[in-house]
Amino acid sequence: MSGILEGKRVLITGVLMESSIAFHTAKLAQEQGAEIILTAFPRPTLTERIAKKLPKPTKVIELDVTNDEHLARLADVVGEELGGLDGVVHSIGFAPQDALGGNFLNTPFESVATAMHVSAFSLKSLTMACLPLMQNGGSVVGLTFDAQYAWPQYDWMGPAKAALEATSRYMARDLGKQNIRCNLISAGPIGSMAAKSIPGFAELASVWDDRAPLEWDLKDPEPAGRGVVALLSDWFPKTTGEIIHVDGGLHAVGA
Repeated sequence: MSGILEGKRVLITGVLMESSIAFHTAKLAQEQGAEIILTAFPRPTLTERIAKKLPKPTKVIELDVTNDEHLARLADVVGEELGGLDGVVHSIGFAPQDALGGNFLNTPFESVATAMHVSAFSLKSLTMACLPLMQNGGSVVGLTFDAQYAWPQYDWMGPAKAALEATSRYMARDLGKQNIRCNLISAGPIGSMAAKSIPGFAELASVWDDRAPLEWDLKDPEPAGRGVVALLSDWFPKTTGEIIHVDGGLHAVGA
């Protein structure tokens, strides 16, 4: 029996650790029949090392999503490897340390601008760089952390995720004519490299212990990865501009 991504070609960003959602997305995508290519920055060698733990060998290319030269050559590099693309996974987020950890009111604009550029605007720039390879339509899937709320310690990454969510909706509007779907997975907290960069992450994650209807495991990124793979597949052919929560149901309950 073939997998739900059989014949699909997918570019996946953000594979930095085996514990990341991006890694499990890549693993599941291969298991479901996709050909994949990974991007990495600033240390492609780290991603190359982690990629050896995937079921099949895959190429890793350097991509700084804030670098116009990197973006301009992306289609050529990926095209040579895969011929085209059917899916793009945006798993990129970054904020300087002074934009996190309870410093919201004192963060300078330069740090806010960096967070917005890397974490939100890059969804548009990455997608546009890949657009020449998506001649037959496709699916763009990003990762967010529910931006309806002001989370402890998360600070300017919250507004950055809110911008990411709005960007995805506008992209869904403008790319629908080309049969390209744009959706997000809103995942609960995972003990990944990104999480470890947030001062006080344990305080934020503890909310799930008390409120999530379904038991949440910080060490298990696979449920979120499954959500990404489902949105990459043809099983959501008319879903776009959507945010699918994979958070144990916490988004649905109050105190």
